[in-house]
Amino acid sequence: MNDLIDFAIQAAGGLERFRSFHSVSAQLHHTGVIWKLKQRDGVLTDSRVTVQLHEQRVSHSPFSPTTDRSIYTPSRVEIRRVDGSLVEALDDPRASFEGYEMETPWSNPQLAYFAGYTMWTYLTSPFLLRHSGVQAQEIEPWIIDGLPWRRLRVEFAPEIATHSAIQTFYFDADGLLRRHDYEVDIQGRNAAARYLSDYVEVQGIRMPTRFRIYPRTPANLALAEPLIVGVDLSDFHFE
Repeated sequence: MNDLIDFAIQAAGGLERFRSFHSVSAQLHHTGVIWKLKQRDGVLTDSRVTVQLHEQRVSHSPFSPTTDRSIYTPSRVEIRRVDGSLVEALDDPRASFEGYEMETPWSNPQLAYFAGYTMWTYLTSPFLLRHSGVQAQEIEPWIIDGLPWRRLRVEFAPEIATHSAIQTFYFDADGLLRRHDYEVDIQGRNAAARYLSDYVEVQGIRMPTRFRIYPRTPANLALAEPLIVGVDLSDFHFE
């Protein structure tokens, strides 16, 4: 198991290189059916995301049609104007999703919570596998077009805000993360499979620029439709 984590982290640029930065930002473009279902269509379709790499703190801007920005942490989400004044705040945001299903609408602070923990998980992978509170075990490989993708069953501690406590990470022969499975606890535990592709190298770190997230069946197969979420990333910058 440790060999696979080390292999994946080295393939992505190495832990020492990752730890030399404190944040990463990127331009993102969202597609998929979820935004209309949640009545948040267009709010974050085109925005800038900034992720703190070593703590769960994320910002998105703008929250269209305004110029507002979000400040996400697991315990509190804020929407603030450009001048810093507070628009909305939500304490203990995860509790606000109790009883929610796939079709339940979200508020802007709830959107900021979902987008915040999601992009923190996505843009710190696979390095987060060495984060305190994360445990992983290698399980049997998954065969894709006759080739094995090695897999890790990953368990997150309760203090880490993410999709679900148990997730599965798939790595190709080069050690790159190619698929990521989870249940979305805050919307009825719907099962999803995220596919990653079109890697680029940014300041010594290899980053995927394309995510496509689909429903996942009990047989562990991803359905071709609907596309739940599509994310295209560009203009990365580490600091």
